[in-house]
Amino acid sequence: MKEFTYDWDYMKDEPILKISKSSMGSFNWCPIKYQFSYIEGRKTDQTEAMLKGSTVHNSREDWFNQVDIKKAEDMSEKELKVYFMSLYPIDGHSDIYSVMASNSASLFLNAKSENKLDNFLPVVNEVMLDAEIHIPRNLNPKVELHQDYTVHLQGIIDRMYIESNQYIPMELKTGIWKDYKTTNMRKEMAFYKMLYDNCPNDILIENNLDPNIDITHWGWYYPESNYTYVEPVKKSSTNAVLRAITNLLKAYEDRIDGNKNFPAKFYAKTCSQYCDFYSICPAALDDGWV
Repeated sequence: MKEFTYDWDYMKDEPILKISKSSMGSFNWCPIKYQFSYIEGRKTDQTEAMLKGSTVHNSREDWFNQVDIKKAEDMSEKELKVYFMSLYPIDGHSDIYSVMASNSASLFLNAKSENKLDNFLPVVNEVMLDAEIHIPRNLNPKVELHQDYTVHLQGIIDRMYIESNQYIPMELKTGIWKDYKTTNMRKEMAFYKMLYDNCPNDILIENNLDPNIDITHWGWYYPESNYTYVEPVKKSSTNAVLRAITNLLKAYEDRIDGNKNFPAKFYAKTCSQYCDFYSICPAALDDGWV
């Protein structure tokens, strides 16, 4: 694969542009925030929500590495909840762990009753994949690029399950589920499917994945709302991600052609509350909010 970077110059053949799910999300939120974070590498303090997310994700990864199917096989539901809960750390997030332990106990018993315990554990647990994809200059009817590009995708899939010889990636999210999050979740999962579909076979095989098995469904789990959702893949979501990539590429072209910053999406109340770069945002400064 080619070298890749966030500090990309479209006029150079290499390194090519790196795109992750997080960087794409940052650009969609606000292009100038993306510039500050990813191109300029400005650091921000970790929020309580970020620390919580990292801790819960790490604990969940460790849980799957520790759970013993044979040990759990003959346990009652009550015993399963106690055992599964014991595999989580004591770190102030016991409310979330309790929900996940109870949910896992129910899923375990369902799998046992259907003689599917072999599929209870994911085939991969926190796997990082890399891929390259080709973006034609006229892919997005609303955005014509200077030329065709190759970009580098990189991402970590929380879990990948197998059902009826088909893969199902599942994303774990801390926070409360709201229906309006559906569109963004579909885009996140579409990014992972695109990453998987374009990943070289040898990398997939190294990570215990079979290149001949397709991703047909995807889903997400919000334990704080005890909400799990799985659905067939949506081609429209994949198309939306591709359009977003062309918008990102165009922003780089415009930045270099015009020697200017990425544009800002400015909403005074929202930005002042949620953006770490509010005090240096050109839009906020121009409007007199800072």
